[in-house]
Amino acid sequence: MEVFVARQPIFNKNKDVYAYELLYRNNQDNTFPHIDGDQATTDVIINSFLNIGIDKLSNGLPCFVNFTENLLKLKLPTYFSPRDLVIEILESVEPSKEILSTIEELKRLGYKIALDDFILKDTNERYLKLLKSADYVKVDFVHSTLSERRQVEGLAKKLNIVLLAEKIESLDDYLDAIKHGYSLFQGYFFSKPFIVSSRDVPSYFQSYLPLLQYLTTTVPDVKVVATLIEKDLSLSYKLLKLINSPSFRPKHKISSIQQAIVLLGFIEVRKWIYVLAVRDQKSKLSGPSVELLKMSLMRGRMCELIASHNGERQSSSYFLTGLFSLMDVILGIPMESILEELPLQDDITDSLKGQQTKMNVVLSVVKQMEKGNVINSDQLSGRKNINNVYLNTFYKESAVWADQLLDPSLEEMVN
Repeated sequence: MEVFVARQPIFNKNKDVYAYELLYRNNQDNTFPHIDGDQATTDVIINSFLNIGIDKLSNGLPCFVNFTENLLKLKLPTYFSPRDLVIEILESVEPSKEILSTIEELKRLGYKIALDDFILKDTNERYLKLLKSADYVKVDFVHSTLSERRQVEGLAKKLNIVLLAEKIESLDDYLDAIKHGYSLFQGYFFSKPFIVSSRDVPSYFQSYLPLLQYLTTTVPDVKVVATLIEKDLSLSYKLLKLINSPSFRPKHKISSIQQAIVLLGFIEVRKWIYVLAVRDQKSKLSGPSVELLKMSLMRGRMCELIASHNGERQSSSYFLTGLFSLMDVILGIPMESILEELPLQDDITDSLKGQQTKMNVVLSVVKQMEKGNVINSDQLSGRKNINNVYLNTFYKESAVWADQLLDPSLEEMVN
């Protein structure tokens, strides 16, 4: 499926790009659809960091991202580096004691705070304290009155807060902003938001629940966590995309999900699983998405079973080969382009490109099984200890395993 993020530049007085604001979009129309704020922000974060890549969006500059009251209370900004992120606090956020305490903590951790569409609604201490915590104040030149702007401008100057004029739509707006002390500018006069798109693997919320529950245990086992992640193609793909980002990029290629978890660490894995769960808790899979995910799971499981039966030590590499073998179909882009962004071991990459490797031989057999073809034993690299009886058993076992993952009620019926 296609995913989107809108990026609007923020300029300084020299008309150089100072930063970007990342905005939620769900299609190529450059408008903000009505959607829950929590879901909009988590969608922006996931698409920016995991699907498109924050380095591609930001060009090394900070990104302003809106945060709701709920996401601030959940400390979601701490999941990301202060280097990449400016926390933009929406005007709807009430400056309660809890919120003010959270902002103070974020400031101590090195995060920059921007107040979005800020108007001093009340002169009580809480609103003044919120203003004092800000590094930037964004003032809406379309929806604010002249008197409201002058009040905020005066306070910002006294507190040495950077003024950012947004919704600048004309030269007159721009000149007025410069005259009254603004040093940053954003709006259609400079640039409309630019839509950036990418492809994503459909998510399956049900798979997050046991994983989140297990990761809260005192001492989680990496093998168990790897097994839980391997059951979800979307999670496996996003994990490898994350580890290939500039913040984590490994020195050596990855041969298994377990290896990726060790390199990232449980804390980082848990953070991202939580962000995905917040976004996808209302999502449902249907139609072709379910069938493609099921086929991917079946291929991964069957490749693993055949490899284990043949005595291969790295059966997890065979699993990844099968699991990712339909990624080009799911994402609608060439396999070569997908593999460029994943830090997979060369033999897995070669197999997915169709080169003649041991893993590709096994994958080819699995594909033949899907078509109902009879397999000759010499098709399995000369292995004589496996036959069509074994293969049929593995195929049925893989199908049941995939069905149970996508519909947990089936497992309850079996048990």
